[in-house]
Amino acid sequence: MLKRTFLGGAIAALALAAAAPALAQAYPSKPITLLVPYAPGGATDIIGRVIAEELSQSIGQRVVVENRAGAAGSIGAAAVARSAPDGYTLLMGALTSHSINMNLQAKPGFDLKKDFVPVTLAGTVGLALVVHPSVQAKTIPELIALAKAKPDEFNYASSGNGSPQHLAGEMFNARAGTKLGHVPYRGSGPAMTDMIGGQVKVMFDTIPSVLQHVNAGSLKAIATTGREPSPFMPDYPTAIAQGLPDFEIGSWFGVLAPAGTPQPILDRLNAEIGKALKSPKALEAMKLQGVTPKPGTSAEASALIDSEMKKWGELIKATGLKAE
Repeated sequence: MLKRTFLGGAIAALALAAAAPALAQAYPSKPITLLVPYAPGGATDIIGRVIAEELSQSIGQRVVVENRAGAAGSIGAAAVARSAPDGYTLLMGALTSHSINMNLQAKPGFDLKKDFVPVTLAGTVGLALVVHPSVQAKTIPELIALAKAKPDEFNYASSGNGSPQHLAGEMFNARAGTKLGHVPYRGSGPAMTDMIGGQVKVMFDTIPSVLQHVNAGSLKAIATTGREPSPFMPDYPTAIAQGLPDFEIGSWFGVLAPAGTPQPILDRLNAEIGKALKSPKALEAMKLQGVTPKPGTSAEASALIDSEMKKWGELIKATGLKAE
């Protein structure tokens, strides 16, 4: 009986191994939907559309981008989590929808670890700390000294409650011992308008969003937030180099699939998206968005998401932040 059971198990394993290449070769047999959980026009949407276009050409099937915005990305993410794990519905995930919302929202509508499997990381984009030109500070220590000396005069803008910019400001307060007040806006554009107008004095935002204003002199850059200097702002020192320990903040973009998607399909998607991200068109699009390409393995993407979940979870718990 044991011999027969072992033999049956071995035959089943061999059958699965033989079927895996066939499954990968047969996929895809119909169009694929890449759901972007944000409105059109943002970096996540732009990178997602380039991936979709390049992927369509390499796999011989249309890859259709669908935007489903709401709840800082959670509505779209939840929709993909509920879809069939067959490789035909994918999510263009980002820092907010997968690392912040899981800690900030009481009911995000999905379980990150149970409902998703990363296909690949696509890229990362750094943030910069900028101030209004009237602020008499050129370094983080000088800004901290001013903010502590005149706490009522300093606040910081963000693109909305729970955004990476918001959490960057709260991390700054926690690391620097300051009490900058938070002024949330409905998007980065309105926040930037008030920053340039001087209604708000401090802001963290993505490097592409601030660079043109820094170059024009309408904003003053103090630091970047990567572990290493940004290739897009190489002349500005990092926050870590200026004395804020472990002040590493960036937004990431990646492709995820519903949990249970067959491994051969995940492997094929990983390989094809990796090639798509190295195409001249994708590289140019990412450069324009200030995104550093970071294609890699599913395990590498999973490790990054886990570390980001832990980092933001600890900050949110320590500061008592809640979704509004």
